[in-house]
Amino acid sequence: MSANSCSMHPIVQQKVSELRKASNTPRQVRELTDSIGRLLMYEATRDLPLVSTKEEQSPVGTYMAQEIQPRMALVPILRSGLSLLSAASDLLPDAEIYHLGLFREESTLQPVEYYNKLPRKCNVQGCIILDPMIATGGTAEAAIEIMQKWGALKIKYVAVCASKQGIDMLTKRFPDVQFYVATIDEGLDSHGVVIPGIGDCGDRLNNTA
Repeated sequence: MSANSCSMHPIVQQKVSELRKASNTPRQVRELTDSIGRLLMYEATRDLPLVSTKEEQSPVGTYMAQEIQPRMALVPILRSGLSLLSAASDLLPDAEIYHLGLFREESTLQPVEYYNKLPRKCNVQGCIILDPMIATGGTAEAAIEIMQKWGALKIKYVAVCASKQGIDMLTKRFPDVQFYVATIDEGLDSHGVVIPGIGDCGDRLNNTA
């Protein structure tokens, strides 16, 4: 999988197909979202640079230990982005975790920021924004702008499902941001709902539909 394209991995596509089912329980939605997130995070972290640290001892000899060099931040978009946080933090256990609260106003489809606890000064070299759904792209655009204004130099975006309209807009608007998406759907209705999509992630994850 390359950045800015949807995954063609057969396991990812099978899991997306399972996630779409309206009959899924909240537990099934959470488990499938987490599983897809782990596969996407594997791809999103593929190019993180390593540095040699110090000589260590294995059971049969010595070796040079390695660790990921840049300080990274994981940024879940509340509330549905939390469903990808476990997968992301398992791969990057030492990453900073910062939450952004953004929701889409129903009548205008414009993003509204209601929570932001970023430190005054940027203390990381890169960040990975976590949000299962990219519809019109407005929320993702706002989140990326917030992180750029904060000072994050390298930004990646992990999403389960995106509309073609939304991802096309974002890749043109932010050519330096890398997007990792499980599936890109053609349809987007007048209410900004992706079709066939995966439904309202927040409601499905939290059983609040």
